[in-house]
Amino acid sequence: MPITRVLVANRGEIARRVFATCRRLGLGTVAVYTDPDAAAPHVGEADARVRLPKTNDYLNANAIIAAARAARADAVHPGYGFLSENAEFATAVQAAGLTWVGPPVNAVRAMGSKIESKKLMAGAGVPVLDELDPGAVTEAQLPVLVKASAGGGGRGMRVVHQLSALPAEVEAARREAQSAFGDPTVFCERYLPTGHHIEVQVMADTHGTVWAVGERECSIQRRHQKIIEEAPAPLVERTPGMRAKLFDAARLAASAIGYTGAGTVEFLADDDGEFYFLEMNTRLQVEHPVTEETTGLDLVELQLAVADGAALDSEPPPARGYSIEARLYAEDPAQGWQPQAGLVHAIELPAVRAEFTSLGQRTGIRLDSGIVAGSVVSIHYDPMLAKVISYAPTRQQSALVLADALARARVHGLRTNRDLLVNVLRHPAFLDGATDTAFFDTHGLAELAEPLADTTTLRLSAIAAALADSAHNRATATTFASIPSGWRNLASGHQVKSYRCHGGNSETEHRVEYRFTRTGLMLPGDAGVQLVSHSSDEVVLASNTGADGVAYRFAVARYGDDIYVDSARGPVHLVALPRFPEPGSAVEQGSLVAPMPGNVIRLGAQIGDTVTSGQPLIWLEAMKMEHTIAAPADGVLAELNVKTGQQVEVGAVLARVEASGAQ
Repeated sequence: MPITRVLVANRGEIARRVFATCRRLGLGTVAVYTDPDAAAPHVGEADARVRLPKTNDYLNANAIIAAARAARADAVHPGYGFLSENAEFATAVQAAGLTWVGPPVNAVRAMGSKIESKKLMAGAGVPVLDELDPGAVTEAQLPVLVKASAGGGGRGMRVVHQLSALPAEVEAARREAQSAFGDPTVFCERYLPTGHHIEVQVMADTHGTVWAVGERECSIQRRHQKIIEEAPAPLVERTPGMRAKLFDAARLAASAIGYTGAGTVEFLADDDGEFYFLEMNTRLQVEHPVTEETTGLDLVELQLAVADGAALDSEPPPARGYSIEARLYAEDPAQGWQPQAGLVHAIELPAVRAEFTSLGQRTGIRLDSGIVAGSVVSIHYDPMLAKVISYAPTRQQSALVLADALARARVHGLRTNRDLLVNVLRHPAFLDGATDTAFFDTHGLAELAEPLADTTTLRLSAIAAALADSAHNRATATTFASIPSGWRNLASGHQVKSYRCHGGNSETEHRVEYRFTRTGLMLPGDAGVQLVSHSSDEVVLASNTGADGVAYRFAVARYGDDIYVDSARGPVHLVALPRFPEPGSAVEQGSLVAPMPGNVIRLGAQIGDTVTSGQPLIWLEAMKMEHTIAAPADGVLAELNVKTGQQVEVGAVLARVEASGAQ
């Protein structure tokens, strides 16, 4: 029977992406959700929804199959992550009489273990990196990469440079792998610090046709997880004959396991174009939109068609133009990529021309997002907010269009990696195609994570915030009759507003003094700034600093004490400071504060222990990853306010280190 109603065994962006194609094809849709996702957009957009009882039930095969039966779905699309590469889940779906929108179970099983898949590919003649037993690694084999056998996405991965550190890193990788994929198996392989992550999109039908649709380069990574992906790959473009060899190897890999459906064969390549098989992802990739943009294909539509038994054409369409995808994450790159959780007040990208569907090879921006304004980013799942994708005839134009769209985006509520993405996309090395997995090490993470807004912009944004706040207060408060609040017939003193601004690794405070007079605005501390116009949500300022007579528009949005100022000069997040702070509100020096909500899984010291600066003291688990909180200075652990297994909220004081020599 043909597919008529599809349950997506996933959440967020990929669920919305599959639903978009289903709606276009006239297919019904079913969402599953856990309590943290009850108000998520993918739930509201589905024709039917089924609640899963526990927060980790996206890994519960029985619960998902029961949901499909209850909602009368006849097909299951696994998305990516969770159970998407789990052979037992695929088997159970088919045993329940449902259509599995994925490859054959034996192909999933063959590639589901990275350890076994490398052996299989080596036997088929595909070049591979040797697998190493974690218990038998020698000094001569360092550095090595510890990897989870059952999954990807950077989880369960560790680079180890010292043999003494290997056991602890292996155990940490096992914990992450178990949490993310339900399988703690890990292995090691030789680590190439400056490799290129190149992958080939394959699509195969049940009639013997195997496509190598196109390649992607995904070398810009953090924590071994991709954040910028593009098609075609710069390395392949400049290396004669490499594309043909890659496509042959990818088709060979797919044919060796009788593959059907969409999949990705991943390789690690050196600067000379020599490449080695890493793994095959038996599912749709996060970065599939860049292939859709350059080929005009809808890969989800092809997945559904192949699952329905349709035949592919003899050859895929040729690729044209260039597409780049940037993953917008709720995280702070300058603070060790700390993930963020909480409410998203606003997410707006004015440049967007399409959502969840191809731009039709027109220059512009596509948005695939799992959240909207008002969404809450949970501690339980991945902190990706959106995928922003560009298409253009040239690679440089594609990069600049994407950078501009991100820079102009209004993203309010959580700290994100937006500034980092823009800085990478505008970096001369990136524009030259000099991308490898060591990009952040080569060019400096601290520099790349610098805010887009410079010090002058910070100051102008603080002034704009103060003047918008003044207009807001005047517009919303009145006194006798209808006389505006604040009116007087004698000159008043200066009004004062103070703000704190976080940027990169530092925080700055801005004190703005101003007074409105009959002749205009007085800014005693900023004499070079002139007010052109102002309202409660928009201020236009002209500055003589650096650009005489040039005026800029500042859009101001306030959410309690949080104020977001967006302009062409760069986005700024300010926190309004109270005129009279509450007694005892300051955090004591040496305190370790929880950077995110999470669960304490390990303690590295006890009260009274001597600790050194940078020593890990507390391990938190959040968003399926482990995060360490280290001692801020040499000293003694004077307070410890948590224990193993305790759930903590963001901002909670976990411990305090009394620095050496402190009185």
